[in-house]
Amino acid sequence: MTQAELGERTHVVSTRITQIERASGAKPTFELARTLDTVLGADSLLVDMWPYVYREAFPDWSRAFMAYSERAVSIREYAAQVVPGLLQTRDYARAVLSLDPLLSGEQQLEERVTARLGRQERLRSPDRPELWVVLDEAVLRRPIGSNSLMRAQLYRLLKAAAEPGITVQVLPFDQGGHEAMGGSLTVLTLPEGDEVAYKEGADFGQLVEEPKDVKHYALSYDRLRAASLPPLMSLDMIRSVMEGNHRGASVPSRSERRRVAQEQLQQSGGWQLRGGGRRHTRRRPRP
Repeated sequence: MTQAELGERTHVVSTRITQIERASGAKPTFELARTLDTVLGADSLLVDMWPYVYREAFPDWSRAFMAYSERAVSIREYAAQVVPGLLQTRDYARAVLSLDPLLSGEQQLEERVTARLGRQERLRSPDRPELWVVLDEAVLRRPIGSNSLMRAQLYRLLKAAAEPGITVQVLPFDQGGHEAMGGSLTVLTLPEGDEVAYKEGADFGQLVEEPKDVKHYALSYDRLRAASLPPLMSLDMIRSVMEGNHRGASVPSRSERRRVAQEQLQQSGGWQLRGGGRRHTRRRPRP
């Protein structure tokens, strides 16, 4: 099939086909990739490859982080402003991504939404990573889009937290300042045991690979987990915000949170909570 014939069947000019083949022009949209896949009988190969092509639009450090994320066996993420992409609904992702002042139009927005949701497939795969998410309370309080959109997103968090391998905690306002203020923090554990960290703000991103620096950020994340509400209390707060009762909801004291956390861990199999919020196994006495 000539480039002109393929262009005619996919409703684009032949020069556009040439640009795609040579990677010399604008990247193909997801819709075009899907049309090309159908016309060429590629059995979804082009559709599956599209996220990798789209990724080339990102800076080197961002592409490297995405590549690490796809291999990670453990993802620990702190979100300061919005729900992490791995747990976003389509409508919430669209609302968040549409806030970018540099967005060129509807087509680019749809491409970004598709790429973001595509990364969630990893959580449904047999080799899915362990996911631990700490949400700043601001993530719950700040409405994104309509009330129904926000309720659906909060419900998605509750459902996700019920899935095996996913833990969601909330860092309440009463904890005050902390080391990760100003942006999000992600720590990835790779199959070989190495770790990398990624810091991101509104206008920047930084991939950290130096072991001693990564260790520092991993420790910061552990402190955030220890300062956060225990998982069940966190879900109660999410549910309260979703139901519109958050203004009357009180946050338990630190000592009360620690007591409840200890009870929850013991009920789940004889765990003990010690200094720093880490869990240590306790041997059960033999009958």
